[in-house]
Amino acid sequence: MKLKRDSGEELDLELVARDGANVRVRVGEYEIAAEVQSLSGDGAIVTIGGRRYRVAGARRNSSILVAVGPRNFEFRPAEEARRRQRGLAAAEIVAPMPGKVLNVMVREGDRVDTGQPLAVLEAMKMETTLAAESPATVKRVCVTAGQMVDHGAVLIELSPPPDSSGRESVPPET
Repeated sequence: MKLKRDSGEELDLELVARDGANVRVRVGEYEIAAEVQSLSGDGAIVTIGGRRYRVAGARRNSSILVAVGPRNFEFRPAEEARRRQRGLAAAEIVAPMPGKVLNVMVREGDRVDTGQPLAVLEAMKMETTLAAESPATVKRVCVTAGQMVDHGAVLIELSPPPDSSGRESVPPET
């Protein structure tokens, strides 16, 4: 995945391995090993090189907001990553942090527009509305209202919308 910071700096990120709470992530040319401990409703504690960081994150439209201790970051998927997904900004709506699903506003087969609310997640005593980042069709709803989810859990799967060019195929006259 490519992420672009507000500063314009672009970072290549890749989840190399995950084994329970242990993850390895490649950031540019560096590989980082970390331990991630989820906190019930309060984000996570990430340990890297013996240092512990309190981390919270939330998805907002096409941005990923991340708070690490007193610092805040906003990341946006780079355009190249978006093009690879056949016109979808994101093929999955995932839980940005552990929490409780309060509401699911779509059903399988629904067509959604950019910015349309899809689900509401309660985490860290706040409600976060997760929205479609591009026009799409709901392929699968993986959760129900009231369900507890972990960070990164897939809530809704999306597929590209049908061709919306408005052109109809008309057989040639004979």
